[in-house]
Amino acid sequence: MREEIFNMTQKEISRLRVINQTIDKIITVREAADLLGLSERQVIRLKGGVLKDGPAFIIHKNRGRKPKHALSDEIGTKIVELKQTKYQEANFMHFSELLEEHENINVSYSTIYRILTKEGIKSPKKHRKRKSHHRRKRKPQKGMLVQIDASPHEWIIGDKSFTLHGAIDDATGEILALFFAPNECMEGYFEVIRQIVNNHGIPISIYSDRHTIFVSPNSGKLSIEEQLEGKTVNFTQFERAMGELGINVIKANSPQAKGRIEKLWDTLQSRLPVEFKIHGIDTMKAANAFLSQFIVAYNEKFGVEPENPEHAFRTLDSNINLDYILCVKEERTIIEGSAFSYKGKYYQLIKNGKKAPAMPKAKLTVLSSSKIGVKAFYADVIYDTLLLDERPKKESLKLSKEKTVKQTIVKPSADHPWRHAQKKKPNYAYEETDREIVEMLNQLFNSTRAWA
Repeated sequence: MREEIFNMTQKEISRLRVINQTIDKIITVREAADLLGLSERQVIRLKGGVLKDGPAFIIHKNRGRKPKHALSDEIGTKIVELKQTKYQEANFMHFSELLEEHENINVSYSTIYRILTKEGIKSPKKHRKRKSHHRRKRKPQKGMLVQIDASPHEWIIGDKSFTLHGAIDDATGEILALFFAPNECMEGYFEVIRQIVNNHGIPISIYSDRHTIFVSPNSGKLSIEEQLEGKTVNFTQFERAMGELGINVIKANSPQAKGRIEKLWDTLQSRLPVEFKIHGIDTMKAANAFLSQFIVAYNEKFGVEPENPEHAFRTLDSNINLDYILCVKEERTIIEGSAFSYKGKYYQLIKNGKKAPAMPKAKLTVLSSSKIGVKAFYADVIYDTLLLDERPKKESLKLSKEKTVKQTIVKPSADHPWRHAQKKKPNYAYEETDREIVEMLNQLFNSTRAWA
């Protein structure tokens, strides 16, 4: 009996002592039930068992047995092996999802955690204690506020880092767009906006940081005198494009202000490199192609329902070419030959495949991006361009060599009036004319008034 009691747990020893007291009639069954937190029926069952089989009846019958639902040693070993090799970079939660998706092993997070920590394996995603911040309430409708940002990281394991541009909806927490580029740049953000507008619509407002892509370096530097004189700070290309789309740009003053997209980067930096490794993605181009299916899977898992199911996105007018908005726009002057200079090169205006006719020296707007190349906008017309080898020469009036004009001499006929006029001499009355002049002179000299 001592050996059996020795193998009992403290809880079982206490339970046996109370049951023995009921057998010795020191306490009643009801009092024993209250002490053990059991029903009176259970106490009666235990009392009968001890009387029949002895103290061993108190010991749980599954002691030393392996539960039927317990993982086999083979599965436990496989889980540890997969974590140390194929899914080494995955955190525990992501690892459990990958086991179910790719290895057909469906186990709970707590089981994964217990197996791996027992082997001394720690999750690569450390949970640091963070300062508590007041979390701003989500917007009620999808499309009312979109947070955008970029994150440089070693997205492909073992490769150099590049930058992921992204946008997340404030109301639902869903990813609206993702795009990789070598560095944080305006082209990357333009591509994010293009994905949002094409896939969802035009949002009401965008929440960004104060990067010079979004805010001019001269913003806020104008003195009161300069402001009174009417001076203003030019918009950035991004601000100009958002203004054309009717999107309000809100600038955050701290990373915590746009905490939802900052939290997104933590999740993506943990998950995306592992996903790229599993799918054999090793280039930035292939990574961009993979992002669309990743966004769908992410939103199904982490997206939340908005307070108002009706979204606030606006549809882009079919007459508007989005590529002509999401580009760099700069003014240039038309020079000779219907051409213009742009970034040290000369371009010829082309319309319908032909050189544009001569134009006056006036301002035009140059549109440039990786999507459309270089185009020009003048007098409400979009022109294609042709890169020239050199500046067109001024068109001068070049006089051609004098050509000898052969004149045909026409001789009049013998009876032509011109011939008769040449032969007939004019008959003038010179004598009468001279006489009149002499008389006039005599009268003049004889006049006394002339000499007065």
